[in-house]
Amino acid sequence: MESSWLETRWARPFYLAFVFCLALGLLQAIKLYLRRQRLLRDLRPFPAPPTHWFYGHQKLLQDGKMEKLEELVEKYPCAFPCWVGPFQAFFYIYDPDYAKTFLSRTDPKSKYPCKVLLPCLGKGLVSLDGPKWFQHRCLLTPGYSVNILKSYVEVMAHSVNMMLGKWEKICGAQDTIVEVFEHINLMALDILMKCAFSRETNCQINSHCDLYVKSTFEASKIIFYRLYSFLRHHNILFNFSPEGHRLQETSQMLHQHTEKAIQDRKKALEEEKRQDNTQKRKHQDFLDVVLSVQAENRDSFSDTDLRSEVNTFLLAGQDTMPGGISWLLYHLALNPEHQERCREEIRSILGDGSSITWDQLDEMSYTTMCIKESLRLAPPVPSISRELSKPITFPDGLSLPAGITVVLSIWGLHHNPAIWEKPKVFDPLRFSQENSDQRHSHSFLPFSAGSRNCVGQHFAMAELKVAIALILLRFKVTPDPTRPLVFLSQVILKPKNGVHLHLKKLS
Repeated sequence: MESSWLETRWARPFYLAFVFCLALGLLQAIKLYLRRQRLLRDLRPFPAPPTHWFYGHQKLLQDGKMEKLEELVEKYPCAFPCWVGPFQAFFYIYDPDYAKTFLSRTDPKSKYPCKVLLPCLGKGLVSLDGPKWFQHRCLLTPGYSVNILKSYVEVMAHSVNMMLGKWEKICGAQDTIVEVFEHINLMALDILMKCAFSRETNCQINSHCDLYVKSTFEASKIIFYRLYSFLRHHNILFNFSPEGHRLQETSQMLHQHTEKAIQDRKKALEEEKRQDNTQKRKHQDFLDVVLSVQAENRDSFSDTDLRSEVNTFLLAGQDTMPGGISWLLYHLALNPEHQERCREEIRSILGDGSSITWDQLDEMSYTTMCIKESLRLAPPVPSISRELSKPITFPDGLSLPAGITVVLSIWGLHHNPAIWEKPKVFDPLRFSQENSDQRHSHSFLPFSAGSRNCVGQHFAMAELKVAIALILLRFKVTPDPTRPLVFLSQVILKPKNGVHLHLKKLS
């Protein structure tokens, strides 16, 4: 009688492997089923939009249209669960009381965005958590003090004026349509490179010739592509893709550039010490600050920490500032009465704008209100997320368990009709002292709040004021009605098709 194929020596290992894989698959299926049931139970108290059993709400929000989010904010006043597939759910909040409760805690950041940013940024303030983050925050906060920032104003003005010189050549004496986002992007990078390294990059003139500039832009593109491509979420799939290889190359180039700048500065400082050279540069840059931090904390602030914080300063600033300035210009173009009032205020303070100082920035009260209203309408960072390390109870008594990912939608908060009357209308007077005093402390959060608020927010506000002041003194801006601004909602708010404005040189 012939023996069964299972009894043959060669077949048994394959049979055992098959049974083992089948058991693993079954265990994984049970695990996912139990996860879904647990999420359904935990999120049951919170109403949610209709959901597909497999896609969840992915199709609802995947086109990135902010109007759809605004509809949900109006229908579900405080929060709603958002399912991404059948086994993953995020909890969106946009109520100021919910936001205050959420931001008063120290929950860690969501793992996935940090994992995606890690190759370029390293472990800096954006990606760190716990005691290590607290240590870095305490050590680096003095680097954003008023005395440091004051010296940056002249640097910012120089870079803005370089951009305006380009615009004057493009426009001449005519009213010309210009895609301003690309120009502002390069100008912001120019500022950051000077403030980080005291380095003249010439990137505004020869952006395609500077390898570091090209790598910065390319790395940013790949990161956001990965974030919103489900098939690239897994490290193995992404690392073996063409984009994964390219990101590894660009990240290595960025790290090498930063490392070279650090080592060159260390050598220069040692040389100055040997020669007893007390002459200082015109301003203390960010690299000076972190090197000083390292000198005082050698045991707890390594070369890797130093490089990560410099990369974070550069890349985080590069992704947020161009949008903030561009959206402000666009909103003032749409609202010429507010643009003219800003221009009059700026002229009364700066005259012809041949120079600008830190103290003059504080005098721009109406311009500051316009900046805040633009940040309300279009926050550069539209949401932040945390993974609950322990249960949370909101002011209305509803609770969530540990393990849930909570997303604070800053866009939703800033467009919530329960907080803001006519939320789509550009009205700078919302930020008059009287109106601001009457509003909830957590209703306006362009720089977040709590212990993890943006450490560079005063740097950002100074750059916004310098840029808009010098631009409005030399140009009148009006919208191009054929190409309205369309937002692309990613981790950082970006324009889908650029920002096109009519520029008219003022005599």
